[in-house]
Amino acid sequence: MKVAVAFDHRGVELREAVLEAVTQAGCDVIDLGVENASVRVDYPDQASDVAEQIRSGRAERGILVCGSGVGACVAACKVPGIRAAICHDAYSAHQGVEHDDMNVLCLGSGIVGEALARELVRAFLAARFDESDPRYAERLKKVEQIEHDAARKLA
Repeated sequence: MKVAVAFDHRGVELREAVLEAVTQAGCDVIDLGVENASVRVDYPDQASDVAEQIRSGRAERGILVCGSGVGACVAACKVPGIRAAICHDAYSAHQGVEHDDMNVLCLGSGIVGEALARELVRAFLAARFDESDPRYAERLKKVEQIEHDAARKLA
């Protein structure tokens, strides 16, 4: 699996832990930066870059890290087809994929430490959408319909 990973200037604190967890999970990393906190990089830019990797098919999943995880999540969810969520526990990190087909994990470097970040990334990447349960597929279709209707209203 190819995973697009990006950090803003605050999220870079978890950079090594996240990249290590992705590679240890056997996934290919698409590293969209940043490498250090010396220059301010805004989370909407990083969210847009990760979303583009997924929408284009160059990545199957994405991971975004900012200070709280909130801004990155809000920005990523503005992109059609992106289902991002902030996770602070392993259950949410895998359940979001299994039940909701979450494709972007958002973390806050000021909220989770390195050990928990590694655990969350492992849970997220190991999970698969449970297509065998019709409830989950039906709910996903409803989410996609909301997205479609909103786009049509804006056009």
